[in-house]
Amino acid sequence: MHLNFNQIKNVLMVALLSLFSLNCFAKDDITFANFRDIRDLNPHLYGGEMWAQNMLYESLVHYNEDGTFSPWLAESWTITNQGKTYTFKLRKDVTFSDGAKFDAHSAKLNWDAVLANKVRHTWLEMVRLITEVKAVDDYTLQVNLSEPYYPFLIEIAVTRPMRFISPNAMIDGETKNGVKSFIGTGPYVLGDHKKDQYAIFNANPNYWGKKPQIKTVKMKVIADNQSRLMALEKGEIDLIYGKNMVDADSYERFVKMDKFQTLMSKPVSSRMVLMNTTRPQLNDVNVRRAIEHIISKKDISEGIFNSSEAPADTLMATNIPYANIGLKPYQYDAKLAEQLLDKAGWIKVDGQHYRQKDGKPFEITLYYDSNTASQKTIAQYMQDEFEQVGLKLNIHGEEEQGYRDRQKAGDFDMVFDISWGMPYDPQSFLAGMKLPVYGDYIAQQGLQEKSQIDANISKALISTDEKERQELYRYVLETLHNEAVYIPLTYERNRAIAIKSLKGIEFAPSQFDIPFDKMHY
Repeated sequence: MHLNFNQIKNVLMVALLSLFSLNCFAKDDITFANFRDIRDLNPHLYGGEMWAQNMLYESLVHYNEDGTFSPWLAESWTITNQGKTYTFKLRKDVTFSDGAKFDAHSAKLNWDAVLANKVRHTWLEMVRLITEVKAVDDYTLQVNLSEPYYPFLIEIAVTRPMRFISPNAMIDGETKNGVKSFIGTGPYVLGDHKKDQYAIFNANPNYWGKKPQIKTVKMKVIADNQSRLMALEKGEIDLIYGKNMVDADSYERFVKMDKFQTLMSKPVSSRMVLMNTTRPQLNDVNVRRAIEHIISKKDISEGIFNSSEAPADTLMATNIPYANIGLKPYQYDAKLAEQLLDKAGWIKVDGQHYRQKDGKPFEITLYYDSNTASQKTIAQYMQDEFEQVGLKLNIHGEEEQGYRDRQKAGDFDMVFDISWGMPYDPQSFLAGMKLPVYGDYIAQQGLQEKSQIDANISKALISTDEKERQELYRYVLETLHNEAVYIPLTYERNRAIAIKSLKGIEFAPSQFDIPFDKMHY
């Protein structure tokens, strides 16, 4: 068949229009939901969303899934002086998104700003050990420590506080009292932001590394769990991402829906309840052990998480470094729990519903984060189990900030908690127990071994002997287990639900990051 000139012209026109249409309307943006605002994205403080800070700011080294490190803003590094001196050769092609140069001088300025606020960073042993940060030349940064510290590279790789903000954003060369703007070297820059409504991140046009294919990331604040799911179904958002952003039943419902994709990470951290050993009802180890025995982790795993989260037998999963030490789990055993309560003097009294001691009934409160979809359900389950053995458990939900403030102040009987996951576990999570920055410190004050626990953590962090380090960690984890300070529940997993066309959804080594720069259509 032969086509005349007009027919050929029409065919070419249709083809060109199709190509034009594809190029003009190809989707290169994502809208996703978060349960709260991005808040303060100062990388040297802790008030902002970590996934957002990770989009804007970068570190010297990158922590990989397999536990190794790769170059990031530093091209290479050497470790000398028996592990006490780290020398970094920096990239020469990096600028902050406002045009300021990233070099050893701006890097030193950033780390000096963190060190000027040492008291805020006490959970990081590294901050205490840094004696000097020196710009050897324009692109060589040297860090000296008072003692060798094996987690040093891990702690400079995590999202905060050792990341870099433009010197122009600092206030008199410091960041501890706030910053003028959120300017980093990362693949995205913060655009329009309306508090408690939305935030828009745009691809950094001058980014030194591989440019992200997603040019615009819009975050909508949708606090309610069911409202987030409805927004996804209606096409108002493209993605829900995070451990506690969707309950297990809803996740399973989306698994069966053809128009969506569902993804689940490997176990990332331990979900647990922390018991305050200073409270009179909980200062006897027999009571704490009794409570361990009345909680069926299997029931929580299967009944609340549809087996997507495995039962947690110990504070740290055995795949966490130094945690595979053969601890014997507390099995579900209500009869044994009752014997332990009797032994502790909390006995059943005729005509009384709850066990009593010295004429007072047993009554404590479990606090939970009302923004976390599963915690209320677990709390209600625990309330029923307590009732079965004659213990009264009140449950009380609070907005996250109030809940966190209560934890830090130690104003609780029992409270939900999590380990921090890789790469923070075990070293950073355990180091945080030594000072009153989280609930662990005060909750452990009723233990005779508290000073020994803290001393062993400190020694483990600076030990250069792998065998010695293992034994120090063994003592800490074994003591906390035997003293029944924590009730491990399940091993958490990150979840994502997205439209089918969105590709490249991954889970980062840190549970707190969302790798938007890997996503595409």
